[in-house]
Amino acid sequence: MTQRALDSFGEQPDPLRPPPPPAPPGGLSTSEVAERVARGEINDVPVRSSRSVTEIIRANVLTRFNLIIGVLWAIMLFVAPIQDSLFGFVIVANTGIGIVQEWRAKKTLDSLAVIGEAKPTVRRDGVSAEVSVSEIVLGDLIELGPGDKAVVDGTVSEADNLEIDESLLTGEADPVVKRPGDPVMSGSFVVAGGGAFTATKVGREAYAAQLAEEASRFTLVQSELRSGISTILKYVTWMMVPTAIGLIISQLVVKDNNFKDSVARTVGGIVPMIPEGLVLLTSVAFAIGVIRLGRKQCLVQELPAIEGLARVDVVCLDKTGTLTEGGMDVTEVRPLNGSDEGYVRRVLGALGASDPRPNASLQAIIDAHPDGEGWTVTQTLPFSSARKYSGAAFTEGDGRSSAWLLGAPDVLLASDHPALAETGQLNEQGLRVLLLARARDALDAPDAASGAEPTALVVLEQRLRPDAGETLAYFGDQNVAAKVISGDNAVSVGAVAQKLGMPGAEHALDARRLPSDRDDMASQIERNAVFGRVTPQQKRDMVAALQSRGHTVAMTGDGVNDVLALKDADIGVSMGSGSEATRAVAQIVLLDNSFATLPSVVAEGRRVIGNITRVATLFLTKTVYSVLLAILVVCFQVEYPFLPRHLTLLSTLTIGVPAFFLALAPNKERAQPHFVRRVMRYAIPSGVIAAAATFTTYLVARHHYAGTGALDAETSAATLTLFLVSMWVLAIIARPYTWWRIALVAAMGLCFLVVLAVPWLQDFFALKLVGSVMPWAAVGIAVVAAAVLELTWRAVGRRFRS
Repeated sequence: MTQRALDSFGEQPDPLRPPPPPAPPGGLSTSEVAERVARGEINDVPVRSSRSVTEIIRANVLTRFNLIIGVLWAIMLFVAPIQDSLFGFVIVANTGIGIVQEWRAKKTLDSLAVIGEAKPTVRRDGVSAEVSVSEIVLGDLIELGPGDKAVVDGTVSEADNLEIDESLLTGEADPVVKRPGDPVMSGSFVVAGGGAFTATKVGREAYAAQLAEEASRFTLVQSELRSGISTILKYVTWMMVPTAIGLIISQLVVKDNNFKDSVARTVGGIVPMIPEGLVLLTSVAFAIGVIRLGRKQCLVQELPAIEGLARVDVVCLDKTGTLTEGGMDVTEVRPLNGSDEGYVRRVLGALGASDPRPNASLQAIIDAHPDGEGWTVTQTLPFSSARKYSGAAFTEGDGRSSAWLLGAPDVLLASDHPALAETGQLNEQGLRVLLLARARDALDAPDAASGAEPTALVVLEQRLRPDAGETLAYFGDQNVAAKVISGDNAVSVGAVAQKLGMPGAEHALDARRLPSDRDDMASQIERNAVFGRVTPQQKRDMVAALQSRGHTVAMTGDGVNDVLALKDADIGVSMGSGSEATRAVAQIVLLDNSFATLPSVVAEGRRVIGNITRVATLFLTKTVYSVLLAILVVCFQVEYPFLPRHLTLLSTLTIGVPAFFLALAPNKERAQPHFVRRVMRYAIPSGVIAAAATFTTYLVARHHYAGTGALDAETSAATLTLFLVSMWVLAIIARPYTWWRIALVAAMGLCFLVVLAVPWLQDFFALKLVGSVMPWAAVGIAVVAAAVLELTWRAVGRRFRS
């Protein structure tokens, strides 16, 4: 979206209705709000959270392969016994399962989205209150503070050093200072100061502004799994069409068989080429992942984010709100240069009272020094992550004027100032230290900190999250590199990380010394684990530097200074108590603010992608051997060896049932790239070996059996070989073995034995082993094929070891 287009959203008047006049200082009255609601001037654009029920049904039912299978099913219902139509009932059941699971995931997502929804503060009848985004009306006066996101287009009515970041919309890196009358674009967010703006475009009339918000809120997470499966299905379609045509001609024209039997065997050759359950299991795995995470108060705003987490090998953590809890406590105030302690406390109280939206540090000062009355604020300088300090000017109770700064000592003071030595000792204890300094120049001077006179050190103790140490240890065990990236003093951040047992925390690096070259920066980041004095733009650059080295980066944060990095990271994770802006750009929101939830989120991602990679090999092995069997049948001009009922039985026991359990099993392996290559390098040789062994048994059986019932006996022998080879593929994929995996494989084998042993099941599935020579020959061929399979898998594993 171009800058010109975005500018037009905020500035062009509605041709059908003049823009509303600026809202009065007290906002709209209750009657005015009611009038606008009656006129439909409300922000009724629905929140984008998940697909509707209709879309879910359409996506699961109206697929290319469902159409093919539906047509084949209809044919089989007319020309063959019901047992040859079982594949159609399986598809109906699979589709139903997919719809139900995605509907459950939708309900989970929607309920969590309501909990995590931004609640802008609107002033009405002179009273400020939080309302739902959908309750905003045209002309509402919406208040803004640090971290707040503009949810509609509007015009600034009040501004107190208001700085708004529009980079997510325009690409402009520097915050824009806003004054009354300036436009505000939906999707931008406040980085410093405060104010209010009048809503000029809401609801569907402001659809262009909504487009800007959607662009800022949702970035489509790259899903290699989704694109890989689409690629596979495309190749399968290309293979299916000519093979199916050849099979149809072979069975219906070349072979002069019973018409209905020929149709049944033709359909039996086409249906197993379709990996129909693969898409189902993928969507079910994602849906169940959403439901599982939802139970842990984790809102997944984009489903493929679950997959992205499985690939993460670097997680960047903001210290405040992630490793530490949001609140702080003032433990000590140390006057400098002979300053009077009582006067210092008075200044701190006045500074606290001057900021209507204090951050965590200032809130701790307010709690410790609540007396801020008697001094008149004449000027304010809001805190900025880029500046690292805030300030205010006062007329004191006795009429004197003074201006004060409160911020990072190593920013406000020269590098050789003696007060920094004292600050360093406190930082080494993991304490946060702020410097109170009297400003020499006006606060709006280009360098307000120049020549500031240090007056006192304010020592703050940060509350460590009790579960942070265990979470960091988890990432270490899982070979995920943790990087603490904070705007605080590097020594202090390192001391906090050391208390949590983080490796490499003793070598904290000041980000002001990082090289600007991306490659050099990446080298420094890879070698170190803790970084302090990082600016918001540097956080973004550090994420980009890691990505340039091929890392998949997750970024956690809760403050407005984290927004840019969260947006650019492969996976952005925000705390539920974080600013509106961070929650808007993050793909995952931890609604309970628990850093300890992250291991569960990562584990869920690994479970999904790792297991889908496993079961995809099962499905595609079937596709490969089905295509090859059809080609061999055409080339040798023989009857297709199977009826649909045989392959329905084999697919259910060797793929369908076990794949469902394997897809939902725990899996801690970090996902590897190149999904299609990883799957096909196992599926192709497995399918080739299975097809070769099965067709060999079939040809041997054709020479062994003769007379009435020979084709049924040949089919039974070929089915036995194919089942045994497919079971060996399943046994390989089920590794490493646990008791339930062994039980699963054994249960599938037992079910097949029951079919062979129970007379009515033999008749139902048309399976009856005749004699002893050919069945044992089929077993022998399967054993040889299993040995070749084992050797092939080991060779592939050694060659492509990752």
